[in-house]
Amino acid sequence: MTDRIHSLPSPSIVVTLALLLCLALASARSDEPHWIRISTSHFSVVTDADQNKGRDAVVRFEQMRTVLGQLLVRNRINLPEPLDLIALRSDEEYAKLAPIRQGHTIADASFFIPGEDRNYFVLNLSKEESWRAISHDFALLLLNYNYPQTQAWFDEGFAQYFASLRLDNKQGQIGGDPESFIALLGAQPWLPIPDLFTTSPGISASRESSHHTLFYAQSWIVMHYLLNQNKLPETGTYFDLIQNQHLPVEQAIQKAYSMTSAQLGQAVKDYLHSLTLPPPVTEKGKQPSARGAAGNQALAVTPADQIGSSVEKIPEAEAQALVAEMSVRLPERREPAMQELEAITSQPKTDNVIARRGLAWAHMEKKEFDSAVEELGKGAELAPKDPWLHYYLALVRHGAAQTSGHRTQGLPNMIQDLRLVLSWDPEFAEARSMLAMAELEGGGVHAAMDSMRAAILLSPRNQTYLLNMAQIYMAGKNWDAATAMLNRLKISPDPQVAKSAREQLEGLPMLKKYGVLPQAEAKPQPEPEKQTPQPDEEAGADHPEQPPAQPQPDKRAIRFLKGKLIVVDCSQAPSAILTVSAGTRLLKLRTENYKSLTLIGADDFSCEWRSVPVAVNYRAGGKADGELVSVEVQ
Repeated sequence: MTDRIHSLPSPSIVVTLALLLCLALASARSDEPHWIRISTSHFSVVTDADQNKGRDAVVRFEQMRTVLGQLLVRNRINLPEPLDLIALRSDEEYAKLAPIRQGHTIADASFFIPGEDRNYFVLNLSKEESWRAISHDFALLLLNYNYPQTQAWFDEGFAQYFASLRLDNKQGQIGGDPESFIALLGAQPWLPIPDLFTTSPGISASRESSHHTLFYAQSWIVMHYLLNQNKLPETGTYFDLIQNQHLPVEQAIQKAYSMTSAQLGQAVKDYLHSLTLPPPVTEKGKQPSARGAAGNQALAVTPADQIGSSVEKIPEAEAQALVAEMSVRLPERREPAMQELEAITSQPKTDNVIARRGLAWAHMEKKEFDSAVEELGKGAELAPKDPWLHYYLALVRHGAAQTSGHRTQGLPNMIQDLRLVLSWDPEFAEARSMLAMAELEGGGVHAAMDSMRAAILLSPRNQTYLLNMAQIYMAGKNWDAATAMLNRLKISPDPQVAKSAREQLEGLPMLKKYGVLPQAEAKPQPEPEKQTPQPDEEAGADHPEQPPAQPQPDKRAIRFLKGKLIVVDCSQAPSAILTVSAGTRLLKLRTENYKSLTLIGADDFSCEWRSVPVAVNYRAGGKADGELVSVEVQ
């Protein structure tokens, strides 16, 4: 018995073994994928890294936003497109997602994917300060949303200046040489300032091949000079003279800066020389200037430990779907990402709305609208209140109408979807623009104008929004405003916008006279696919019916009336007659089917409406009657 007791392990050994087993299990669990979302006031990051690294990444974006506000002298910074941050913990995971260029994964520590509906920044957290690799793109993005239209030198100079930013937990340092520009500027003759200010390097110029050219270096030092000499107000005057008053560059420089272009160029060269001087010697005990020898400037930022944040765990399938939803936007990653999304949706336990909307987006890119609607319908069964789901439901209707050239199907539902999206994100400019054009199609000119104004305020450089506003002006017969806007856009840097503006200017006289624009040249339509006849069709094959005559478009002008809906007569349902008063006028407006009437401001038509303020669009029949086009309940 004694021998048996002695043969048992001692309690200390048992405890030690248990601890080692627990540590091994904990280590194994730490290596397993785990995803969290860390959110601050303006940003959120989805990451598989630990909480500290993920929080550090999102805090840097908050601090960058603060610095941009200081440089642009803006108390408010617009972010009119949702911004998604994905941060990966290892080189291996990052390499699976990074863009491929010339057969190789890009070497940058982060990358940027722009989009019309949202923007993505993807970071490799295994690299130190990975956020700095996208600081240039981040600056251009926020500049687009928060500063009026400028010239290429200004945008690139500002972004390069911002790319020198260094951050710690309490302050930022900005103004250093981001890409050895000082050496380049000392080795080559400079471009004359008028040439610099009129150069357009174009989107095709890649960072790898062109950011060390003289244009970028000189743009950087000019912006360095303007910012550090507090000359942004004069620069705003310069752009007003160039873009609105159409003065020549030399004359605009003289009036804005009170010096010739040659004098401005010399002032910038003198400023560069001052940056290369040794730092000033300070008396013992005195603080050095905020600007160092290389022009560095200290900027106050909110300390990292004072930036509030929240953390939530994300189920594995949802995290995989979020990553794949991003990857479908890279053409070289699209097919594997779609396979990942299809694998997620194939299992009831992992199926989720994120995967469904990711597949829907990919189908919309291919103009496979029916497939997109099918995916969104299945997504709605899983999460009917998901705002992105409602945005894509509106987007697929918009895309189908643009592709076919027909009216938008389900217009009231589209308007309702967009309003739900804007209740989630009131600053979503693209949703506001889509809402404006849907309201215009429904006949709500005034509502469309209000929505489009809001979109333009949120994204002032978007030329398409300005073109849309010109169309709204024309629909409201505000000819002077429409003409002014189109004249401005006919020289737009966007060639498609410029072409459309010129065409609409040419068609304005006809629109004023006849109420319609000239018909565009008809595009050849592909022959419809032959359908397999159904049994009831085969029975009449010997006596084919003549195709029905195409209905002729109603060329009567659409009129607008704002007044009070007195009563609705539904005695001949589904047709209805609405009696509307406006001052001394009393109109009887008819709709053949009130169930298909375009409504704005109400979910359903009601035969019980009485004394309701309305705005109606209609085609006049006689002096006191007409055919309804739309009703906006106010």
